[in-house]
Amino acid sequence: MERPRIRHIAVNVQDRGKCAEHYFRPLILIVSVLWSFGIVFGQDLPKVTIAHSSRSIEAINFFVAEQHGYFKAEGLDVRIVQIRANVAIAAALAGDVDVLGSITSTISAIQKGAPIKVLAVTLNRPLFFLVARPELKSISDLKGKVIGVTSIGGAQHTAVRHMLRKGGLNPDVDATTILAGDVPTQLQALVSNTIQAAALSPPPLIVARDRFKMNVLASVMNEYPTLQNGIAVPEKIFKDRAKVIRAILRARTRAHRLFHDNPQAAVGVIAKILNVDQETARETYILSKPAFTQNGLVTEKEANEYLSSDAERLKIKEPLPFSQVFNFTLQSEVNRELGVP
Repeated sequence: MERPRIRHIAVNVQDRGKCAEHYFRPLILIVSVLWSFGIVFGQDLPKVTIAHSSRSIEAINFFVAEQHGYFKAEGLDVRIVQIRANVAIAAALAGDVDVLGSITSTISAIQKGAPIKVLAVTLNRPLFFLVARPELKSISDLKGKVIGVTSIGGAQHTAVRHMLRKGGLNPDVDATTILAGDVPTQLQALVSNTIQAAALSPPPLIVARDRFKMNVLASVMNEYPTLQNGIAVPEKIFKDRAKVIRAILRARTRAHRLFHDNPQAAVGVIAKILNVDQETARETYILSKPAFTQNGLVTEKEANEYLSSDAERLKIKEPLPFSQVFNFTLQSEVNRELGVP
């Protein structure tokens, strides 16, 4: 609900203008202050902090919800912040972040004992392309080179390792992996030759290819399933703020549906939020759309397969059971409410 702007109050009282002004000015001030705290007429605007790890297409649904007013329509005062995944997880457990968007690292943290639940999945395909500087023509050319990632053990790092192995390199021996910031920052590092390769997602991928003539060496979108972005919350927040979490899921679901059903609107948000031209935003949309789930859900089989591969990577003897990591109950209820199949 949009807050009304009180510009002027006309009082039809002859010969009492000064008296009316004397009494109404304090009232207007009080009402304005109350609106600023969201408590007039019983209205409550809970503050929610959503964390995502990179300025790229993966978190676009949060920004669609923001730009199209879906969070406000649900009565939420949402702040979307960019924080490296492992830092965001620590902040969530400390109570400083409510929602985690980067669920790859979150799932790994859950398998190590973090009391968090995954409530929805946005991407179930890895949206990464191995990009190298112009002088590097093949994966074998990356031997001895430096590769940048956002976080160790995250979805991007996993994609890098997969593509290097498939290209005949040992990721633990043949290349050096360093933390190099988010995807746009990695592109800058590629241009300056601080790193020689990175697994980029659109739109930085397109900018690297077209503007800086970087080489796209491989992709993993159709190589293996993954659970990359979505919504995860600490169990305490899920318990204490159930109505707020449901509202977040409703807003995100409406944004997700708009992303799939209205390409023009989605491209507009991509261009604005990721600061690219319309043509680049359009190609970003076309390349990325197949990686996005239709309804925020994956099957229990898909989830268990991912948990097994994650546990193997983490060198954990047994993966956690589905029910200890995921809770799709609210998302399924929201889908029914909004008519999402």
